[in-house]
Amino acid sequence: MSQPSITEADLVALIERVSQAAGAYIRGDLRRYLTLIRHADDYTLMAPYGGPVTRGFDASPERLEATARTFQGGEATLEVDAAYSSGDLAVLVGVERQYGRVGGLPDQDWSLRVTLIFRREETSWRLVHRHADPLVHAIPLDQLAALARG
Repeated sequence: MSQPSITEADLVALIERVSQAAGAYIRGDLRRYLTLIRHADDYTLMAPYGGPVTRGFDASPERLEATARTFQGGEATLEVDAAYSSGDLAVLVGVERQYGRVGGLPDQDWSLRVTLIFRREETSWRLVHRHADPLVHAIPLDQLAALARG
């Protein structure tokens, strides 16, 4: 039996949940984050610091503790530029506006451009893919070339 179509209200609720989750994450509150976001078994991540695509979400106590030590406080909101749905998939495109303490560095802007893909499984959403990058502010071609070279 197929599920009902994804409604505008479903998308609004999902966006609010993702915004709350972004705030919990930058504060290092991974337990709260995981109550808001459930990762699919086939989850993939293109992390904001680059590198290869990672598969799966490591929710081990050691990984959660290490992440909580890295993200030490701040605030975040999600500004959605576009939201799409088709079948059981929802795609959010926007900017996570984040400001806080990360990795022992002083408070600063950590905003990220994000693309998030969710799959509805029965009555809940599962995050299937996250692509994030820090290029919220345009950079000149020479800086882009330097990043591409590694």
